[in-house]
Amino acid sequence: MANANRDAAPKRTGSLHIGAIRNAPAPDDNDRFASFAAGLFAGPVMIESFGGACCIQVNFTPLGARRFFRLPMSDLTDSMVVLDDVLGAEGMALREQLGNAPDWTARFDLAEAFVAARLESAAETPLEIAWAYDRIVTSGGRTRIASLAERLGWSRKQLADKFSDATGIGPKTLSRIVRFNRALGLSRQSTADWADIAADCGYADQAHLVREFREFAGETPTALSVR
Repeated sequence: MANANRDAAPKRTGSLHIGAIRNAPAPDDNDRFASFAAGLFAGPVMIESFGGACCIQVNFTPLGARRFFRLPMSDLTDSMVVLDDVLGAEGMALREQLGNAPDWTARFDLAEAFVAARLESAAETPLEIAWAYDRIVTSGGRTRIASLAERLGWSRKQLADKFSDATGIGPKTLSRIVRFNRALGLSRQSTADWADIAADCGYADQAHLVREFREFAGETPTALSVR
């Protein structure tokens, strides 16, 4: 598969893959997709191609995805959804324009203009959600969810419901993903020590870290860190 992208993809992303087939909340080995949108999934995903293919994949931050798609991100959680179901005629027109473009520079320009136009006219993220999201990310996933809810004057259920709409997952799951990505980044430093990483990232112990790596990446920490 030729998967062209202009920038390195950030972690914790939802994505738009333009390259639809049917809505498949739990795609299996027999599912085939051309152009689709995908939400957050708290686990490993393998996408394979058995022939030649070209595509553009646009990765969004969770809050950026909510603004772009203009629907509750819980609708896309753990899902790959056909392009015209989320973007309608606009999305299908974009795919046709990309297919008719003369080269990759023109395709990137078309995709970037399409994304920018939708984001420019989209509603802003509620300030409370943006603040809570930033606290989770900047703390490396170590901020207590109860403290966030208390600061906002919400119950934990209210916070979880609003996060599910905005990102597709609850704040606790987001915190776990942020912590996992931080641990993975630290593991790739030359002086990495797994016991120190577990303590620094807030895991109960090294065994806890290993369980989280297996759940999110499907591999042990050592195997993943050398990729």
